[in-house]
Amino acid sequence: MPSSVHEALNALFRNRPTLAVDLLCDVFDIDLPADTLVEVAPTGTAVAVPMTWCEPAHGVIVELQHTVSEEDRQGWARRSAALWLLLRRPVLVLVLAPDALVCDWAAQPVVTSLPGYVLHPLVVGPDQVTPISDPALAAECLELAVLSVLSHGGDAAVVGTFLEALAKTEESHGARYYEYAYRLASTDVRRVLEETMSSTTWPVYSPFAREHFARGRAAGLSEGKVRAVLAVLRARGVNVTDDALTAITGCGDQEQLDEWAHRAATALTIEELFV
Repeated sequence: MPSSVHEALNALFRNRPTLAVDLLCDVFDIDLPADTLVEVAPTGTAVAVPMTWCEPAHGVIVELQHTVSEEDRQGWARRSAALWLLLRRPVLVLVLAPDALVCDWAAQPVVTSLPGYVLHPLVVGPDQVTPISDPALAAECLELAVLSVLSHGGDAAVVGTFLEALAKTEESHGARYYEYAYRLASTDVRRVLEETMSSTTWPVYSPFAREHFARGRAAGLSEGKVRAVLAVLRARGVNVTDDALTAITGCGDQEQLDEWAHRAATALTIEELFV
């Protein structure tokens, strides 16, 4: 299963290599060949990993954006320039922005510090992604079904359609696509996924669904307890070292986090937390 947003996005587009090309054609009426090089941009400024390499005539960089960040937009421009230098071919930046406000912001031209270089990202927002309400249609193209959940997952009916489509697929295959949607979704959409999974009236409650719901719920509990421990330490003026921060944020043991929360209330130094 993917362990990060980048890995999930990469897997989604790797499973359907023409997904980016299809989106550009359907949304922006840009017709690109099927062998177009598609790269899913990683977090930070590392070089993206090519998904295909066939001496392409065009390049496309795919980004996922949930929040407003000018630093991220500048990163799009840098990665676009780097890929252009590598290919010496036209390069497009395709941004998936499931939130309407983020979509409007992301679609603005990116003015860079390089004179004359202005990036014009192509942004796909909720208005450009059709919510899928037919489980059979969703099962035929689970990649588009995932995009439907990302953009319209606040609607329980859309999530229900997605889960029903997963139930029509082989269990491990369905588990992967649930994981993609969960990793890539906003916090609010994740909550709807979890609530739908936990509903006693939900008819499709397969073993993989129970497993992933339980794992997501446990991760959410751990995240909340981690924030509580750090908040108490910082409120009391305890210096949290980098090693201590790594140990606390990486802990998934509920009992250990509870114990640290109790100790944080009286600890005078970070060492006292780990006694």
